[in-house]
Amino acid sequence: MTEPHELTALDQAAAIRERALSPVELVEHYLDRIRMIDQPDDHYAGLGAFFTVTMDQAREQAFDAERAVLAEEELGPLHGVPTALKDLNLTAGVQTTLGSVTMRDFVPDVSDVVVDKLRAAGTISLGKTATPEFGFPCYTEPAFAGPARNPWNAERSAGGSSGGAATAVAAGLVPIALGSDGGGSIRIPANCCGIFGIKTSRGRISSGPLGGDTTGLSVHGPLARTVRDAAAMLDAMAGMAPGDPYWAVPPGNGETFLSYADRDLGRLRIGRYLDSGMPGAEVDPEVDKAWTATSALLDYLGHEVEDLPTPPLTAQVVDDFETVWSLSGTTLPISDSQIGALQPLTAFLRDRGMALSAKQAMDSLYALRLFARRWVQATAGYDVVLAPVCSMTPRPIGWFGQDGPGGPDFERQKRYAPYTAVYNVTGQPAVSVPLYWTEDGLPVGSMLVGRPGDEATLIALSAQLEEAQPWAHRRPPVW
Repeated sequence: MTEPHELTALDQAAAIRERALSPVELVEHYLDRIRMIDQPDDHYAGLGAFFTVTMDQAREQAFDAERAVLAEEELGPLHGVPTALKDLNLTAGVQTTLGSVTMRDFVPDVSDVVVDKLRAAGTISLGKTATPEFGFPCYTEPAFAGPARNPWNAERSAGGSSGGAATAVAAGLVPIALGSDGGGSIRIPANCCGIFGIKTSRGRISSGPLGGDTTGLSVHGPLARTVRDAAAMLDAMAGMAPGDPYWAVPPGNGETFLSYADRDLGRLRIGRYLDSGMPGAEVDPEVDKAWTATSALLDYLGHEVEDLPTPPLTAQVVDDFETVWSLSGTTLPISDSQIGALQPLTAFLRDRGMALSAKQAMDSLYALRLFARRWVQATAGYDVVLAPVCSMTPRPIGWFGQDGPGGPDFERQKRYAPYTAVYNVTGQPAVSVPLYWTEDGLPVGSMLVGRPGDEATLIALSAQLEEAQPWAHRRPPVW
C-alpha cells in the first residue's frame, strides 16, 4: 500500500479533491514522520531539518482545508498539501530566529508576502526549517541547534542556506518547501540532497513587505522532489506586490509554469562550462562525471551542446562579490550588545562590511552590474547554460571550519561553491537537477541556467530530463 508521503504534492492534492485523502490525516502522517525521523533523542541525533514544528497551527489549517473540501469550494492545485517555511522568512506569530542566537526571542507580527501567498494557495505549513546564521554560509550548522544532516548520509552536510528545507523534502517530511537563494542557497542544498530546486529570476517572487536584501542578490524559490511539484509551487508564490523594487514578466496568455512541464521546446542550444574561473577551485572527478553525463543526456535528447569559450569568473569579479556580500552583514537586525554573540563567519563578514568606505561599496556594486550585463550578453545566443552546482560532492559535517573560523571558512566555501553566485549577480533563473549519484550513494546535481526571466524553458527542459532519467524513485535510507 502506498504511504501518503510517497505521493507527489500534486498527487496528494488530487487525492484530497477526490476525498480519497484527508488533509487532517495527511498532516498527522507528516507530523509523525517528523517526530520519528527529524527530532533527536538519547540514541538518535535526528536530521535537524526543523527549528520549530507548528503542530497546533498545522492541525487548525488542516481542519480548515478539510472544511473547504466538504463545502465543495474551488480548490487550487496544492490545496491541503503540507509544506515548510525557511526560518529566514517572517511568519506572523511564529518564532523566527534567522538562524541566530541573537534572534531566539523574535516573533514577528507580519508575514512575508510569499508566506501569505502559500497560505492563500491552501498549503499547510508544518513549521520553520533550519538555516545558518542570517543565511550567510553554504552549509547549515547554526550555533543553537544541531546541523541539518544529509538524508543520504547523516555525516554529510545538507548544504545551505536552505539546508533544513532540502533535508525535509529529501527525507519525506514534507513534499515541498520554501527556500531562498542569495549565492546558491536553493541550488546547493538541492544538489546535496538529491532533489529539484529553482532559483527564480530577480523579481519573480515578491520580497515584501520588507525586502531586506538591498544588493538584489537574494530571491525565494521552491524545493521539491519533482519538477511538476516545484512548478506548481512557483505558480503559487509568483507575482509582485506594490512597492517591490524588481519585476519579472509573468508567463503570457494565461499560461502557468506548471503547463510548461508538458511543453516540447524542440532543439535547444546549450552552452556548457566546467572551469568556473574561481582561483583555487578544483573539480572533483565525481562532479566532472555528473557534468559529462548530463551533457551526454542533453545531446541524446537532441539538443545542441557546445563549450563556452571562457569561464564567467575572474579574481576581480570574486573580490567584488565578496565586498558586496559583506555589505549584508552591516544591516543585521541586532543591537551593539549582541555583536559578541555572532558566529565567527557572521562576525567576519560584518567586520569586513563595516570597514568599507561608501566609495568601495559603490565601486563593487557597479562592477558587478557591469559584469552581469557582459555575461548575459556573452551567453545570449544560448537557450540554456549548463554547469555544475558545486565543485565537490557533499562535504562532511564540520568540514568548512577545518582551516579555522571566519575568513578561512569563507575561503573553503568559495572553492566548494564557485558556480552558483554568478546567477544571483545576473538575476537569471537557475535550477539544480538531480541526475547523478556516486557509487557510495551521494547525489550530485547539475545546474541549468535560463535567459533572464525564463524559468519556463528551464522547467520544460528539466521535465524532459526527468522523464528520460527519473529520480523520484531514488529514496535515502531514512525514507
